This record gives sequence, C-alpha cells and structure tokens, in this order.
Amino acid sequence: MKPVILTSLSGFDLIRSGLAEVVIPFTFRLVDGPLPLDELAAYVGARSGTVKPGWHWFDYVGRWSQAAKERRHLSLVAFCQAYDVVELWFDRNPNDQLQLIWLLDYLCSHPEIASKAKLRLIAFDLITEEPTSIAKSLPHIPALRVTTDELETASMAWQAYAAPTPERCAELVHRDLSALLMLRPALIDLLAELPSASTGLGATEIRFLELIARGYEGTSALFHLRSLRRTPVFNEWELGWLLQGLALGPRPAVAGLDDELRTIPQQNLPARQVAYSRSRLSLTEFGKAVMAGKEDFSRHNPIDRWWGGTHLTNDRLWRYGPVLTKT
Repeated sequence: MKPVILTSLSGFDLIRSGLAEVVIPFTFRLVDGPLPLDELAAYVGARSGTVKPGWHWFDYVGRWSQAAKERRHLSLVAFCQAYDVVELWFDRNPNDQLQLIWLLDYLCSHPEIASKAKLRLIAFDLITEEPTSIAKSLPHIPALRVTTDELETASMAWQAYAAPTPERCAELVHRDLSALLMLRPALIDLLAELPSASTGLGATEIRFLELIARGYEGTSALFHLRSLRRTPVFNEWELGWLLQGLALGPRPAVAGLDDELRTIPQQNLPARQVAYSRSRLSLTEFGKAVMAGKEDFSRHNPIDRWWGGTHLTNDRLWRYGPVLTKT
C-alpha cells in the first residue's frame, strides 16, 4: 500500500506525484495572529457539526479513493492507522517548520502513529517544484524514521513557541536541535520578526522600508519578489497587514498606501488586492529616520500583534537583538 503524506499547503500538488494514496495538506497559519489552539484540536479530531468550515484535516484533500472518502469523518490518527507508513513532507519555510513541530508534538500522544512516521528532508521549496520532478528525485530525498529525538525536540520547540513570552525560543536556538535540521534557521527567521531594540520594527518591516527607499513603489515587488525581500516568514496577506501598520498609523513611516484599506475587511481579499495595486509608496521623513535607527516606530504608533503565544503591545514589547529584552 502506498503511504499517506502529511504536508503543508505548499505540498498540495504532491497528490499528482503518485507517491501516496492520500495527501493531506495542512492549511492553517501559525506565524501571524493568536495561535488557534482550540481550532487545531478540532482540526485533527473526528468531524463534528461544530467544526468550522475549512478546519478539519480532510477539507483540503484534493483526491481520494472511495475507501479513503468513506473514512473522512475519522480523526487524523484513526485515519492514518490504516497505513503502514505516514510520511511527513515539510520544507524549510518557517510556517512549515511550525506545522511540523506542532504535528510531532501531537504525535507524542499517539505512539502507534509516530512509530509509522518517516520525515522527508526537503531541501527545496515544495511549492516551486513539479510533482513529476519530485517523484523522479525521490531516491535522493532522505526519509528518516521518526524517533524519540525528533519527538522530544519538536515538543520542546512547540511548547517554547506557544509560551506567553519568547524567552524559551530565544534560548532554544543555542541548544542542540540537530534532530530537526531545518528548525534552527526557521526559529532564527521568526525571532528576527520581533521588534528590534533600535527601531521597534521586525525584519520584514525594516526590509519594506529599505526597498521603498530604493524606489520600489508598488506593492507587488514587496509581496511577491521573495528573493528580493529575503524574509520568508509571512505570506502575501500577512505582508499586507504589516505594510498597513507602517502606513496607516498615527505617525506613518510609509506614504501612498491606498486609504480604503482602512475599511476593507480582512476577508475581502479581491478588494484589498485592487487597493494594493493602485498604491504608490514612498517613505515619510519619519520613515527615513526609523530606517536610520534615529527614531523608534513603536514609540509613536500602536503595537498590537502576536508572535506565537506572545502578545506584543506597546507596554509589553519584547525586543530581539544581541539579547532579548522587554520594554
């Protein structure tokens, strides 16, 4: 029997590779907003009438056999019991790595499935590779049996990320994380998104200012040119909310963002896309001072966002630099 593959949304097209009977992509985001802990419990549980649409593990399975379809009401663990091998395909993207440590932490309580699990070491971006190419490359993609080392490392990391302060994550990057080879770089990228000691902004926000200062006035370059932006944590819509925070606060660092974004609901993605596309961005004098480290954005604008289990506000602002500090 072919294995079942558990993956991120980036691996959705793996079903076309023919490598698995069923590919189950996890679609939830863990890098922005409060951690959806209750929803995650429902996500892997048996389907019930109280589960929100899109918040059950079977909701995004692209293709399935009749036998698999008949078991779609089961919990994820119960569904996977029918398979000899459960493969985990998560790449180096920070959200992928968070999904992986959450999943492995969950499997700590289900040794009957953990014992069947194999972790594929994905050294490429799943979303950019053709499924047929992945299938041909399979002999060169290591598959490691999940052991107590992987489970314990993942559980330690997930509990640190979900903690109400980032202190444990900051300490974690100095510990032995070799059981999960792509975890440390992901944690470093995530920690860089905490406000800096000098500017009060995270790595992506500072990169926005730098790119706008260089003449990138359209949002498309900021959102979509990943190699130019060089910050891998957030997706397009999360990037839009970061940009809105820079441009539409009491003392903006960025001018030219369409003002209608103040009132367009977050869920109305088409309307937001139109507003982004007609924006022409530039730095304000304040933005230039922030970029130069002469002003602190957080001292002039409200901060209210989440980093894992940490709620960042102006009076509870964790800053990351050479050391982690709280102001």
